[in-house]
Amino acid sequence: MDFKAQFKQQLLGQPSDFTQLALSLFRYQAENNPLYKTYLQNLHIKPDQVNTLKQIPFLPIEFFKLQKVATGTFEPEVTFYSSGTTQQTRSKHYVADLHWYNQVTKHIFEQFYGPLEQYVVLALLPSYLEQGGSSLVAMVDYFIKQTGQTEEGFYLHNHQELLQTIETARARGKKVLLIGVSYALLDWAEELKSNYSFNGVTIMETGGMKGRHREMVREELHSYLKQGFGVETIHSEYGMTELLSQGYSMGEGIFKPGQTMQILLRDLNDPFDIGAHHRSGGINVIDLANIDSCAFIETKDIGRMHDNGTFEVLGRFDNSDIRGCNLLIA
Repeated sequence: MDFKAQFKQQLLGQPSDFTQLALSLFRYQAENNPLYKTYLQNLHIKPDQVNTLKQIPFLPIEFFKLQKVATGTFEPEVTFYSSGTTQQTRSKHYVADLHWYNQVTKHIFEQFYGPLEQYVVLALLPSYLEQGGSSLVAMVDYFIKQTGQTEEGFYLHNHQELLQTIETARARGKKVLLIGVSYALLDWAEELKSNYSFNGVTIMETGGMKGRHREMVREELHSYLKQGFGVETIHSEYGMTELLSQGYSMGEGIFKPGQTMQILLRDLNDPFDIGAHHRSGGINVIDLANIDSCAFIETKDIGRMHDNGTFEVLGRFDNSDIRGCNLLIA
């Protein structure tokens, strides 16, 4: 069995030593990812001398806009693109195995929410559908297929039809997950004006105002959504084009990383100062599912860590592009 096959088997199997898996993947990518290998060489890093997670250099996420980030040689089965305007350069994530991405996303979702078969999944993601190439749309589309639901899953602006679908699903005794980009959920919440209760429906925002509304802190956004939809809690998803793994918040903007993900914080002024001594700082992501790309990514998000491994997203570094997925300014 080759490295990738064995690694995948370990990753989604019984709980393993995350640190040892990360270090083995680091050495594999340091040798087989040309861009990452060059990056390490320019930093004068010798992979065999890296023995802890905080010693691993994280690749700045901007490289996904400028270079091909790939480990090994393969013809991508699909390429995911970040959202953005025509004036912005969109990040590209070359995915060697779409089935692997589907496996990982399903595994992580069910880790927190239980079997997809219990749900009817509905999506209010108009801008992602219109632009195409979205990893979020691919994930939700797979979730919809896994539920076995007969209801239509994707909606643009046809809110009345979506409301009827929610009623039908409820009548069937199904759990309902409504996942949407922030501005689209906010538009609908303002339209509803608290005249309908979505009590029992899981409302999950994925961030992203897309210039359609003013940016607002997460607490303010969630307050509007809770009032408009008549629910006590708003859930959130943390993911991005450059990753294969996700984190989820079941309320209050407190995220739990999936089994294949770990968050480390870096000093806001020194990107190589990484470790548990930081309670807030730049978010670095270890995504062990990112075997064919780069598993060690320095994002432009700013976060806060809690002792139990959960984290919050506080905002963005100044002058960063607005990310379409899971970006709220704090």
